[in-house]
Amino acid sequence: MNPTKMGGQAVMEGIMMRGETKSALAVRLPDGTIKVETEDIKQQKKWMKLPLIRGVVAFIGSLIMGTGQLMKSAELLGEADDEEYEETRFEKWLDDKFGSKGAWNVLMYMSVVLALAFTIGVFIILPTGVVSLMKLFTDSVFWLNFAEGAFRILLFVLYVWAISFMGEIKRVFQYHGAEHKTIHCYESGLELTPENCRQFPTLHPRCGTSFLMFVFIIAFALHFLLGWPNLALRIISRLLLLPVIAGLSYELLRWAGKGDSLVVKILSIPGLYLQKITTKEPDDKQLEVAIASINAVLEAEGKKPPAEPASPADTASPADPDDSEKPATAKSMLRKRRFI
Repeated sequence: MNPTKMGGQAVMEGIMMRGETKSALAVRLPDGTIKVETEDIKQQKKWMKLPLIRGVVAFIGSLIMGTGQLMKSAELLGEADDEEYEETRFEKWLDDKFGSKGAWNVLMYMSVVLALAFTIGVFIILPTGVVSLMKLFTDSVFWLNFAEGAFRILLFVLYVWAISFMGEIKRVFQYHGAEHKTIHCYESGLELTPENCRQFPTLHPRCGTSFLMFVFIIAFALHFLLGWPNLALRIISRLLLLPVIAGLSYELLRWAGKGDSLVVKILSIPGLYLQKITTKEPDDKQLEVAIASINAVLEAEGKKPPAEPASPADTASPADPDDSEKPATAKSMLRKRRFI
């Protein structure tokens, strides 16, 4: 299995796949058709590709692009579902002030700011504020930082677990699984069909879920270096450390996506287990959307999709001295990465 730069994101009833220079959004409309739109990916300057810096740039870029694609998918579904949709007074005001494209950008950045505010409030300010109550029982800097980090991780896992029961979120998690299966199939060199993609796991080492787990784990470790100052200083210090944590997490994710050592496997375990919540088994129609998205990226970048068919019997066969000459199967590819 050869790692590539192909990545993606699940959206409302669809998937956005991202290659080196192009991205494609594929959405299943209410009438059953698949709407596909491709875009150019803005190329980064050289200094933005430096270690650690590229992690911060990638995080911010993914947040902005992901929010935009999520909004776009909702808009496409809304247009298809209700052709007589009328803009709200606020939307009309934005159109008048900034124009159609400008209004879209304003709404997108407002969504990003709100998402960041929610994340900072719930996963940074709340944990350190709640754990402050432990000062009534202990002055140990070690145990206070340990409790804060553990509470933050537990809060995040419980939050993800809770929203996984929501109907729309469950559908998004199914598309998330379809995204991973399709990328696995592509990286294995097999023909992109629902039958081939279905054989692969919903887990992937380069997933953004794993990145978030790395963020929480690295924050857990680095916060010990900051001691336990007053609440205001703790919040400020944790916010200032976020770019460093994001940069380190990104480098660790890149390493985990390429490597196959025991250390890499151990470091990947928390993220892969969390993906058991954030990914669900997709149906063939969802896999078709993922395939449409990745094919659109490949076509836009002038690349050909893999055409090697899967082995007729994707099962283990008796030992054969010429086994190395046999065509790859989904299972043989996965064994190389120890998924099965």
